[in-house]
Amino acid sequence: MSFTPQEIIDYWYSPRLRPQWFHSTREIDREIAERYGALWEEAMEGGLDGWMDTPQGCLALAIVLDQFPLNMFRGDKKCFSSESMAIAVAKHAIGNGLDKLIGKDHLTFLYMPLMHSEDLEDQECSVRMYRAAGLRENAAFAEHHRDIVRRFGRFPHRNEILGRESTEKEVEYLNSKEAFMG
Repeated sequence: MSFTPQEIIDYWYSPRLRPQWFHSTREIDREIAERYGALWEEAMEGGLDGWMDTPQGCLALAIVLDQFPLNMFRGDKKCFSSESMAIAVAKHAIGNGLDKLIGKDHLTFLYMPLMHSEDLEDQECSVRMYRAAGLRENAAFAEHHRDIVRRFGRFPHRNEILGRESTEKEVEYLNSKEAFMG
């Protein structure tokens, strides 16, 4: 089955799915995997690169590469496997001014791959973009993510799933009340 960028956007921003963005269920995760798993694979193989020609295509591709795998592969290191491609899509959109052609209410998920990056420059860009767009709540989350990457050089909560050894300071952080786990 083939999907258009607008169909992806309509699905992701639907009233039914919005409440699940950051509090998904197994049912939603399974639904996304069943409905969009083949599309994600196509994107991984470069089959959706043409979507980057339009603002809506960039947004949809960022969702497919950044958000869908977090649902489809929850708890598995594969959930991060297309993160670098999603970051490239966000940077492409920004570099070509395509983000300026997307409504403010949709920018959150275009910029989100930068917030998910473990690269400090990407984190700084995330903070700048959310601030410039006037998305204060997202900017606060972006600052929080940036501060974690600035402090540890990565997200400690990913260490276990990625098979990385945690440092003593990371273990201390992960066992604290301030730990970010999501």
